[in-house]
Amino acid sequence: MANRLFLSVSAVALLAAAPAWTAETSVNELIVTGTRATSGLDADRIGASVTVISMEQMMDRQVRIVSDVLRDVPGFAVSRTGAVGGLTQVRVRGAEGNHVLTLIDGIEASDPFFGEFDFATLLGDDVAKIEILRGPQSALYGSDAIAGVVNYITPSAAEAPGGRMRVEFGSQDTLSGSARYAAVIGPLDLVVNAGVHRTDGYVGQTLPGGARKLGSELQSFSAKAAYQATETLKLRGVVRYTDTHAETNASSFGVGQVDSPGSYFDARSLYWSGGADLDLLDGAWGHSLTIQGVDADRKGYARNARSSGDEGVRTKASYATTYRIETGALVHRLTGAFDWEKETYQNTSPPASGADTTRRSIKNKGLVGQYDLEIGERAGLGGAVRRDDNDFFENATTWRVQGFLKLNDAIRLRAAGGTGIKNPSQTELFGYNATGPFPFVGNPNLKPEKAKGWEAGVDLRLWDDRVSLGATYFDQTLEDEIFSASRATATALARANCPIPAVNFSTTCNRAFDSTQKGVELFGTLAFTDALSVSGSYTHLDAEENGLEEIRRAPDIGSVNVTWKPVAAATVNLTVRYNGKQLDSNFSGINPPFPASLPGVKPATGANAGKVLLPSFTLVNLSASYDLSEHFEIFARAENLTNEDYYEVFGFPTQPRAVYAGARVKF
Repeated sequence: MANRLFLSVSAVALLAAAPAWTAETSVNELIVTGTRATSGLDADRIGASVTVISMEQMMDRQVRIVSDVLRDVPGFAVSRTGAVGGLTQVRVRGAEGNHVLTLIDGIEASDPFFGEFDFATLLGDDVAKIEILRGPQSALYGSDAIAGVVNYITPSAAEAPGGRMRVEFGSQDTLSGSARYAAVIGPLDLVVNAGVHRTDGYVGQTLPGGARKLGSELQSFSAKAAYQATETLKLRGVVRYTDTHAETNASSFGVGQVDSPGSYFDARSLYWSGGADLDLLDGAWGHSLTIQGVDADRKGYARNARSSGDEGVRTKASYATTYRIETGALVHRLTGAFDWEKETYQNTSPPASGADTTRRSIKNKGLVGQYDLEIGERAGLGGAVRRDDNDFFENATTWRVQGFLKLNDAIRLRAAGGTGIKNPSQTELFGYNATGPFPFVGNPNLKPEKAKGWEAGVDLRLWDDRVSLGATYFDQTLEDEIFSASRATATALARANCPIPAVNFSTTCNRAFDSTQKGVELFGTLAFTDALSVSGSYTHLDAEENGLEEIRRAPDIGSVNVTWKPVAAATVNLTVRYNGKQLDSNFSGINPPFPASLPGVKPATGANAGKVLLPSFTLVNLSASYDLSEHFEIFARAENLTNEDYYEVFGFPTQPRAVYAGARVKF
């Protein structure tokens, strides 16, 4: 199926190709994610922490799985349960994995059933950029944006015209490819893109004796169009389909992951949006209307028989209007926005699982008011407030303020603060299985999680902007955190004033105490010459829950990227990523001392007894590409070059050294 999809789209791209579309242009630095203003804002005019991973950086690092490059972002911790296709979570500044809002071309992408986006399903397009906003952003986007926003953006045909085809082969019998064609035809801007990544994977059993390799197949297809109907009116639309098939292993308590033939999951998602942008009064008054949706379906299998499943549908309509006023050196932007959203979800697991298969819907209306002021090019400030009216949860008001001050051409000060909310998911509210060996029942009386936080930072630019350095201090507090507990943790439930479940049952509740996250982010870029540059980031995090360190959030994480272009046609990129020691839960129940197949893993002691301490690790990736001609490029890369043996999630083996090579045609 994957090969047929790839070949068919490749053929379409080749037949449609025209020699006129050969140039590539970089996506500019206008940020659309950090504001609800219809025209976006320049990255240097936002006081909050913003990171942009450019299209050129994505290509230099040969990004195939989008979550991999997020490891280079300050404040980000990424964990994947084993091989490609395994559940992949992103934690921003020590928050939970479901506390970051994920957008794909502006479409809210989280699974409506789980209330979280699984980054395992996001296959990288051949060209794209990522805008990242850290800190509470619910005043702009409502629930989910409690710790930040990740917006994965594919360029228009005007930004990256022409055709591109890529194919590569590598370790673990991996076959990967993509095809893209983009053209501007009069007032029409059209992009079509397809990609596939198939691998046999590697042995995924924790202990020696395993033989089953965990393979996966990821497919994606997207189309993006814009039509300039008049000088002031633009129509636009996006459709994206993803299909993920990933083999899994079951967990045997006391042993860990064990060979489980016939265990896998299939996840399919359809994302779509349509909208119109209208500029009036010579561009001073902008209007934007968008209707978007997600239709997600996931099925799990054990011994080749369906064992679980869920469906979720989200429909959302948004309208925003911005009025721009210029008075001398002052620029005022007044923005109002309204969001209407309906989520419908259902547990579709087989009856034998004991699942509650009731189909439920929740509606939410959000009203946003935003004001931004620019004082020449030296200073600016802004604020936003949002009121959410939910037909199931308590209504909520959130806010955000931010500002910046350029002391001179070299030094820029910035600060931001705000609040966030995260609504409970379907599973947290209504459970997953009422019967079975480990029944999990929900709690319909849950309250949304709430957060408040602030940050302050400084940016330094020197040597004609060849040197760019930055530092940020952040502090955030999470209230009413939702947690899962069983009768064995009755003390925690009693403290939170929650009912204690029956024997062998688990449930959810809001914590009675706060969780805190604070730390420092350091980042910078040094361009020694036009051909040699170095960028890096480092985060020190102190994330605690009731005074104890949070799991899967290492106190120290850093990365360095070196890009060298020895000649105009060649690019070499070296990426080094460090992840410090971190705690994890011992869900497997493996008793210490741990076997040699769990290298360096130790049982946690003291107040953390019952958890495990995962050792630090350093991953090295090396990639290179060379343009044999204007239209033909060859490339190669090595991932985990030093063959580091490490764990991101306890009990799930990680990928050994892997080498890939391929070619790209550009026309």
